[in-house]
Amino acid sequence: MFPKYFAIGAINAALAIALGAFGAHGLEKQLTEHYLEVFETGVRYHMYSALGLMLIALFAKQIGSSKLVLNGGRLIVGGTVLFSGSLYVLAVSGFTKLGIITPLGGVAILAGWACVIVAAIKKS
Repeated sequence: MFPKYFAIGAINAALAIALGAFGAHGLEKQLTEHYLEVFETGVRYHMYSALGLMLIALFAKQIGSSKLVLNGGRLIVGGTVLFSGSLYVLAVSGFTKLGIITPLGGVAILAGWACVIVAAIKKS
């Protein structure tokens, strides 16, 4: 789990930085202030999840990769795609129906962290 999820986290961190720069410099004149804030929220949580995945990979290296930790990582990856991805599309397209998907991504991220918490408690 360690190298794969650490790499996924690092790739996502780089992607979040690139998207943040794109939003700040390429979209600032294209989007309303509201939609620019929506885009920035997507970037912020994208980065949080990326850093979290790298920490989870380090955690798994220390305690051993359990099914709970692996599922936690999967939920965080999937949740980030749903949460941040839907915010990116919403911001650039104005397609508000994606508002239904965003909370599902947030719940998946929370569930992923819950898995990691339970794994940590079980190991202590």
